Parts: sequence; C-alpha cells; structure tokens
Amino acid sequence: MHITKMQGLGNDYIYLNCLETVPEDLPGLAVRLSHRHFGVGGDGLIAIRPGVTGDFSMDMYNADGSRGAMCGNGIRCVGKYVYDKGLTRKTCLTIDTGAGPRALELHLHRGRVDQVTVDMGEPKVLPSVELEAEGEVFSAWPVEVGNPHAVIFCPDPREVPLERVGPVLERSPLFPGRVNVEFAAPRDGDRLDVRVWERGSGLTLACGTGACAVLAAGVKTGRCGRRTSVHLPGGVLELDWRREDGHIRMTGPAVTVFEAEVEETF
Repeated sequence: MHITKMQGLGNDYIYLNCLETVPEDLPGLAVRLSHRHFGVGGDGLIAIRPGVTGDFSMDMYNADGSRGAMCGNGIRCVGKYVYDKGLTRKTCLTIDTGAGPRALELHLHRGRVDQVTVDMGEPKVLPSVELEAEGEVFSAWPVEVGNPHAVIFCPDPREVPLERVGPVLERSPLFPGRVNVEFAAPRDGDRLDVRVWERGSGLTLACGTGACAVLAAGVKTGRCGRRTSVHLPGGVLELDWRREDGHIRMTGPAVTVFEAEVEETF
C-alpha cells in the first residue's frame, strides 16, 4: 500500500489515494499508521476520494481512529497532493469535507505547490462558558469552524500545562462530542500566539481550524483585527476574516515529507 506523509506547520498526516480503491477499516488503519513508535507516525490519516460536489473529497481520521470533519492544515496538503501528482491541473479547486465544501487557491513555486489559501467558511462564535480542569476555572469562547473549538485567552500559552489540562477540557460535559482547545495570547501588530490541544490527537504543533477559531473569538472580544498572523509552535498562518462574505481565508504552507510502501497486512 502506497502512502504519502505530508505536513502543514508540523500538523502531519498520512495520505492515501482512494480515488479508485479504499482499504478496509480506515479507522483502524489510522490508529496503526499514526502510532509514532510502531507505525509511520502522524496526527491522523486523510483519504483522498472522488468529489461529490467538488473536485475531490477528503475523509479525515484522527490518531485515535475517530472521524474528523475538517482540518485546515490537512486540506492544504490535499491541494498539494492532487496537483503535484498530476491528478488536476487546476489551481483553484473545491474539496468536499465533513464540514462542507472548501475552496482552495494553490500557489506554485517552480511548478509545485508550496502555499495554499483556503476559504474556511464563516465562523460562529457562541457565548462564553466556564470550563474546569485541574482545580482551575477557565473562561472559554466556543467557536464553530466546521468543528467545535473552545478558545481560552491567557497571558502566555507557553506557561499553560496543556498536557495536563488538555485531556480534561477536551472531554468537558459542555461538549458531548468533545472539543478542540486553544490557549491564545494577543500581541502587538495583530499577532496571536496560540497552542492547541486537538480532540482525538492531543497536543499538536498547529491547527488551521483552531487558528480561525482564535481569530473569530479575538475579533468578537476586541482583542485583534480581522487580518492577523497566528503564531503556532509549528509556524505561522496568515488569516483574513473578510467583511464582504463573512468567510475566513487562511494561507499557509503544505509540504510533502516522504513517500513509502507499507505492508498490506499492516
């Protein structure tokens, strides 16, 4: 079975071409391949399939085998995958996701995709809630960006013991389907520093939908402008929350790490 390892700001997934055939038990395969000691290693698996309304579709599985509706870093790599492998010559295309279709604009360098802009849709910011973990109460802003997020503003995300509080906050009873958690700090010059705990994957280097959620909550609370740079441990995303249609456009890198063959019985 041929696989492609790709990453966007260190948010790494294993990609499968499922345009013609689909392996059995994709959730189980995601768990096995994503293991960083006994597998390939990754935050999950993304299967690229024929589009329903769009050019292609992506089926996303987290490292624990659970389904994910949408991944901002992952979808950028889908765009690079289909273009660099000659599956399309279009530089503007649409990818069907569990959160609905998303439009991509591919930016080329020497004939290959190196940056991708994604229309992430319109975020929905809900009233703030209080979440408790490790004896501490956090004020969080729930945001829907195709998947659920809880944004918590703090002085310095690096000082938050995310490995301890992340699993507890993810499973808050206020979010029956679990939730992604972002700790964010606004800085001068429309910059946001962010760390992420992703449901189903844990501590990750970046999260595209999480960056969009932080921007939406930041604008809602007057902490930042509509155009900002989101700095994550894995790198920087450029975001623009457009007034004309209410959609957030996200631009960031997409990188192929390696190609490999794995045993069919893996």
